[in-house]
Amino acid sequence: MPRGDKSAYTSKQKRQAEHIEEGYEDRGVPRREAERRAWATVNKETGGGKKSGSGRGKKTSKSSSRKGGRLGGRASASRPKAARSASARKAAATRKRRAAGSPRKRASRSSAPKSARSRTRATRRGRKGGTGRRRSR
Repeated sequence: MPRGDKSAYTSKQKRQAEHIEEGYEDRGVPRREAERRAWATVNKETGGGKKSGSGRGKKTSKSSSRKGGRLGGRASASRPKAARSASARKAAATRKRRAAGSPRKRASRSSAPKSARSRTRATRRGRKGGTGRRRSR
């Protein structure tokens, strides 16, 4: 079986990979990278190919999917209101500009106060303090 051959995967696994790939492409990830990440996620969750002769009977784990869903809103929820508002204004301006078809204009610095900008930057880089480990529930 050549490398990259998907014949050992079930149709359900192929559908899962396709769905995950579409999600990455919607977020702007290049097609080949999205495909690579999608199959890596399917492999992690299902333990590889499930068809007969490829080591059936392994348990599935949806930890990757759960993590993605949990983290989806956490990033914006931890940001200050001023930073979220600035992002929303910037996004609205971008949508309006693209709808009009005008060339890209350099936006000025965020309207959020400097303290909020530096705080979110420090948080993004992981300098929030603590041990760096997440608390388990």
